[in-house]
Amino acid sequence: MIPDFSFERAAMDRGFLRIAGVDEVGRGPLAGPVTAAAVVLDPMRIPEGLNDSKKLSKKARQRLYDEIIEVADVSVAHASVEEIDEINILRASHLAMMRALDGLHALGRPADYTLIDGNMLPRDLTLPAETIIKGDGRSQSIAAASIVAKVCRDYVMLSLAQQHPGYGWETNMGYGSKSHMLALQKLGITPHHRRSFKPVHNML
Repeated sequence: MIPDFSFERAAMDRGFLRIAGVDEVGRGPLAGPVTAAAVVLDPMRIPEGLNDSKKLSKKARQRLYDEIIEVADVSVAHASVEEIDEINILRASHLAMMRALDGLHALGRPADYTLIDGNMLPRDLTLPAETIIKGDGRSQSIAAASIVAKVCRDYVMLSLAQQHPGYGWETNMGYGSKSHMLALQKLGITPHHRRSFKPVHNML
C-alpha cells in the first residue's frame, strides 16, 4: 500500500482547507525524547515517494525531508524524558503532537483539520480530527509527518551520542539494542534514559 491524498481530499470536500498530518517517533526507545511533527501539504506540490519513514532508506528520508521543509508548512516538537517518566509514553507522545500543532499556530499557519496516526486522539485536542491506523502508510500528510519526525529525532540522538559516547545512540537511536544494553550495564544510566522503562527501571 502506498499513501495517497484521499483522506485529505475527503476533509477538503467537507469544507476544511488546511489539513495537518500528525505522527510521532520514539515511543519504544530507552533513551531520548519522543518527537512529533505536524505537516500541512500543498496539494499542488506533494513530494514524490512519500511513505512510512520506516520503509524508506536513510538517504530517501533525508531527500524527502528537505523537499517537505521546502514546500509544506511544518512544525516539530518533543516531549522530554522527564515528561515521559512523569505522565507515561502515550500521554507524552500526545503532548508532543499537541505541541507540534501549536507550533503551526505560532507560525501563523494553523491547521483546521487533523489526521492523526494511530487509534487515539490526544485528549486536549480541540480541532476537528480523525485517527488513521497505520496512517503513515495510508495518508501522504501523515507519511510526511513521520519522515520529518524521524529525521529530527535522529538529529537529537546524534547530538546526545556525542555528549554520551559508548551507548551507540548514533546508530541505535536510543532503542534497546544489544550494544546499548551492554553499555547500560558497563557505563550506567544517563539523565537521558527513561527511568520508567523496565530495563532501565530494573537497573535502578
